[in-house]
Amino acid sequence: MTQETVFTNARIVLPTEVVRGTLVTRDGWIADISHGSSAVPGAMDCAGDYLCPGLIELHTDNLERHMAPRPKVDWPHRAAILAHDRELAGTGITTVFDAIRVGSIISDGNRRYGKYARQMADEILGMRAAGVLKISHHIHLRAEICSETLVEEMAEFGPADKIGIVSLMDHTPGQRQFRDLDKFRDYVCGKHGMSAEGFDAYRDFLYGLQARLGDAHEAAAVAAAHRYGATLASHDDTTTGQVDKSHAQGVSIAEFPTTLEAAETCHDHGIATIMGAPNLVRGGSHSGNVAARTLAEADRLDILSSDYVPAALMQGALILDELWGDLPRAIATVTATPAAHVGLQDRGALTLGKRADIVRFTTLERYPVVKSVWVRGVRVS
Repeated sequence: MTQETVFTNARIVLPTEVVRGTLVTRDGWIADISHGSSAVPGAMDCAGDYLCPGLIELHTDNLERHMAPRPKVDWPHRAAILAHDRELAGTGITTVFDAIRVGSIISDGNRRYGKYARQMADEILGMRAAGVLKISHHIHLRAEICSETLVEEMAEFGPADKIGIVSLMDHTPGQRQFRDLDKFRDYVCGKHGMSAEGFDAYRDFLYGLQARLGDAHEAAAVAAAHRYGATLASHDDTTTGQVDKSHAQGVSIAEFPTTLEAAETCHDHGIATIMGAPNLVRGGSHSGNVAARTLAEADRLDILSSDYVPAALMQGALILDELWGDLPRAIATVTATPAAHVGLQDRGALTLGKRADIVRFTTLERYPVVKSVWVRGVRVS
């Protein structure tokens, strides 16, 4: 039987305008959009609420938060995946690229963090195949350059895994995100309870790793991304030289550039810039780097990511609407633009023939209130 839903009396966020009208989905796809209200029996009266495309999240650490809800607590992975899936659905995210770390430190018990990427990917892919996840999940491999096992871990993946994104992560202190060593010390000691003496030893250990393995790891990660057929992303670019190198490697997305200079160079190379929605909501970077608002005002912000707060994605888009005075453009930073940059041509816009991934929302004193969410025409929240 044909499955049809009629949304009427809605403010529909189209690619270039917002119209008051009616949207029809049929068998999981958008079948019709028209101005005015519908009197079809069973039509859903949206009472003037907004309808926008399902949000698309390219980089989130939220799954890791569910995996380790407290320090030294390893939560069962399938339970973590389900909780993460439901949380994202409730915030309007209908497609997510789950960020999974590849590259571990295994030689030192005091600084150890173990391998988990292959197992976690298998669990996500298995749950996706079983149909138990509410939203669309894809794999994003976060390649930790400053690690010991990156090459071996990436060799465990191949084209059959359909990896969506590989990002090049170099968290060596003193550069990129952690140019300010005091900020790095505060982050590490606060998160892991490390002593001042322990921090100095850890910093020097990371310097040694980067010097010994950094170049080889970066080259291996770039080669692996091309072998997988994945979108290649840089992370925390700071200088023009770093962006030039990213461009030469085939990077098409720059995650969280730390300076306006880097974002300007990304624009010159045609590299899309992702900024964190929490940065926009908070009014600045927690690491002391460039503010997302600064890039938005300079027209150098292309995509938003919820990063570590899923609910920030819609909130960030509405802040951009306030800044730009253009709701369709703001919504595109969390829908159409990320979809285009990872090759998902079937979603990201409320247009005929696209997937019926839809969010119904209103606002309360400038804050988004997500009322209902549909994935392929099926209500999931």
